[in-house]
Amino acid sequence: MEAEEYALMDAVEDRMWWYHALHALVLRALARNPAPPGLPLLDAGCGTGGLLRRLARAMAEGTLPARPLAGFDIAEAAILRARAKVPDAALLLASANDLPFEDASLGAVVSMDVLCHRAVDERRALAELRRALAPGGVVVLNMPAHQWLYSAHDRRVHTRERYSRAVLRGRLEAAGFRVVELLHWNSLLFPFLVVQRTLLSRAGRGEATPQDRSDVAPFPPPIEALFRAVTAAERWLIALGLRFPAGGSILAVAVKP
Repeated sequence: MEAEEYALMDAVEDRMWWYHALHALVLRALARNPAPPGLPLLDAGCGTGGLLRRLARAMAEGTLPARPLAGFDIAEAAILRARAKVPDAALLLASANDLPFEDASLGAVVSMDVLCHRAVDERRALAELRRALAPGGVVVLNMPAHQWLYSAHDRRVHTRERYSRAVLRGRLEAAGFRVVELLHWNSLLFPFLVVQRTLLSRAGRGEATPQDRSDVAPFPPPIEALFRAVTAAERWLIALGLRFPAGGSILAVAVKP
């Protein structure tokens, strides 16, 4: 990503409603789908380390089973920031296209909005994830949804494409994974996202320009509180079994047979 985006992520990922909701969904997915015990949990494309810190806290609290944590990112600036947040994790400078891990050495992998990046060869990255996971290993992916929502935010963070559930399922299964769950989220706020992306954002698919801005930003406290409440209500509905037909993102859970 642009260097400014890493600085923004570092500044807001512990308090912005979107990260708060995403991290809660990842914890839910890992708790519901136990991975082989004892093997490391990898954050593939860990950015500035916010999710790794949340995972470490959950393990310390007993919400998730304790296991070694690892992460990598393609940007050295991100790894330096992540090391300050999670000093006990094994953090590497690497690419999703060539994982620096031995075959069947990982118990679980989480990867948030990484396989959609222009620098990632998605087919190769999925093959690498499957290779490095032990049998029964769990992968949790978050991907941007709905190609028609492609906007300035995507150009700014170098998104290659946005996904449908059918496309994501097909690619996971083609890579040899068994899909456990595919759900849209950020659905109750979806109408606001559509307005922001389609009416207020400049269209186009070219390179990022100085005028492009991502959606990562601090929100005024009342808006932050409102959006947190809305996404908490959405997670409650998901826990009850409701599945939304659309949303800003897709959370996928899959297992290596």
